[in-house]
Amino acid sequence: MLDDAAVVRPEGAARSLVLTMDVITPIVDDPHVFGVIAATNALSDVYAMGGRPELALSFLGIPTDSVSKECAAAILMGMHEACARARCAIVGGHTMVDTEPKCGLSVVGSVDPRAVWSQRFAQDGDALVLTKALGTGLVAQATRAGTAESAWLAAAVVRMTQLNDVACAVGLRFGVHACTDVTGFGLLGHLRNVVEASQLTATISSAQCPRLPGASVIAESGCVPGGTRKNLAYASLVSDFEDSVSEHERLVLADAQTSGGLLLVLPASSAEAMVAALRSEGVEDAQIIGAMTAGPARIRVIA
Repeated sequence: MLDDAAVVRPEGAARSLVLTMDVITPIVDDPHVFGVIAATNALSDVYAMGGRPELALSFLGIPTDSVSKECAAAILMGMHEACARARCAIVGGHTMVDTEPKCGLSVVGSVDPRAVWSQRFAQDGDALVLTKALGTGLVAQATRAGTAESAWLAAAVVRMTQLNDVACAVGLRFGVHACTDVTGFGLLGHLRNVVEASQLTATISSAQCPRLPGASVIAESGCVPGGTRKNLAYASLVSDFEDSVSEHERLVLADAQTSGGLLLVLPASSAEAMVAALRSEGVEDAQIIGAMTAGPARIRVIA
């Protein structure tokens, strides 16, 4: 269903179990914030299936010759903070010596088996709603290069530490039936998974896709992560771009995200009301970006 998640329904259970895990390397210098982002990122797969996180096991890899115990403790506290906000208990975990810092969670969640979201369930006429701005990979790359403005990184951190719990809850209220979170494959890469699983055509508007401050500027400057370029190559195999959609805007759409938003798929008749509800409940980036229609499993990107 998802590349790193699964759904299991124990016999006789009222809710199905959601099993997932995710581990990342640092995207910010602050160890506490890194822990928050890593946990938020890992929890996202549960929300992408319409579920709620129940408990988790933590993982932390640390190069002990260069990272102090205090730094490791700050990372763990950040993970605990994110899980506490999600009402998900960390019940154990594992720490090991590694060549670079990395951390994440293995999460057990639950979902109503009658309302499991899947990439396979998009329908002709559905609208596509994106809940977080794009560009975290580009901002992180520019930060490493020393060319990012502090406000750009601050805006990215706000999004990366924002749980997708509200987006999930609102989506359930408005009849969302298909979903994916937007993470390492970028918007276009994850949308490719949706169109191929559902055997439909997706049309999205580049101008309607929310993006972080500085994201387009960074892409145009050429300061682009290698993973983002690979994502664009992967998605381009099934994508048709209008000539007016520039190369750097295509890169923004393919940018590899950390702790990105949800791409919610629901009947078009409910999309505007859902976006209004999302924004009123703090998901300020929420935007209708396109639609699903009958046709080959391809992506059309218009200006």
